Amino acid sequence: MPRIICVAGARPNYMKIKPVMDALERLGAEVVLVHTGQHYDESMNDVFFRDLGIRPPDRYLGAGSGTHARQTGRVMAAFEPLVDELAPDAVVVVGDINSTLACALVTAKAGPLLAHVEAGLRSRDWSMPEEVNRVATDRVSDYLLAPSPDAAANLRAEGYREDQIHVVGNVMIDTLLANLERARASDVLDRYGLTRGGYGLVTLHRPANVDEPGVLRRLLKALGEIAERCPLLLPAHPRAARRLEEVGVPGGIRMVPAAGYLDFIALQDAARVVLTDSGGVQEETTALGVPCVTLRENTERPITVEEGTNVLAGTDPERITAVVNRVLDDPPAARCPALWDGRASERIARVLLEGLAAGGRPRPTDLAG
Repeated sequence: MPRIICVAGARPNYMKIKPVMDALERLGAEVVLVHTGQHYDESMNDVFFRDLGIRPPDRYLGAGSGTHARQTGRVMAAFEPLVDELAPDAVVVVGDINSTLACALVTAKAGPLLAHVEAGLRSRDWSMPEEVNRVATDRVSDYLLAPSPDAAANLRAEGYREDQIHVVGNVMIDTLLANLERARASDVLDRYGLTRGGYGLVTLHRPANVDEPGVLRRLLKALGEIAERCPLLLPAHPRAARRLEEVGVPGGIRMVPAAGYLDFIALQDAARVVLTDSGGVQEETTALGVPCVTLRENTERPITVEEGTNVLAGTDPERITAVVNRVLDDPPAARCPALWDGRASERIARVLLEGLAAGGRPRPTDLAG
């Protein structure tokens, strides 16, 4: 029975790691869930474990918050002795947070095989810490588990070997489809006095958007104008909520506490339009067929624009307002990329367990060519 450590550290990880854990266990692996503690408060952590039915972590590292360097270093210092103790056959990391990179670096030096779920996503914006984490994690990984063909193309262009790259589909969509009916049974619309198709949903959390008062004011100016046509609901993470309160939220925008997973899926599913700076929301709205406007200059998930319902609007207020009005007048047709079918985790589990059964593979010290 192979022993596989699955790492989660923050809200964006939980929806990705749960189906992978389940699929590995169904195929007979011993799965050890390690929670780094990068997110730790109720609204960002506990509610997601409850909503998704994730078992309590087998190990909790308690990393907490801090600068990128301090947080990454604390995770590495706590994870290294754990890898020595457990001697796993493989470690699975997901996404692009600091915990992802920290545990990837420890694993690469310690020797177990390393699998990166969501490999190959690229925004090509080096001002985003997540981009650094993605690129560095891919470089030390043995298994590059790409969610879509464009991500695999990025990896090939960077010189990775074909035997490392596996297009497996999107695990976020596994979790979404598995929980969609439960989400639709939520009473969140009644709690907020909303009707299906009668509101827009907004999420803002990227530091580039919420930590710069000038940028945030411009975004809120656009959102205020949009709210005159379509009332907006804005569930805010605790840190973002403080920034929004400091700047002041225009009328027509209702700020509420961050929602749990099921409530948030229900809010996306019933929205007329979603405005976001989140990568995961771009994917979820594409799977739900809900129009999405991304409040960023770039996206690491361009497939949601090419084959989904997402439109990239940037951060200029006039452009945002024009894009949203166009989307409200003529919503994009619902389209969903191939392999976003709820079975990505099964493909991931097969790749890992078949690779381990065959004796694994050498660490990729050299790129192709």
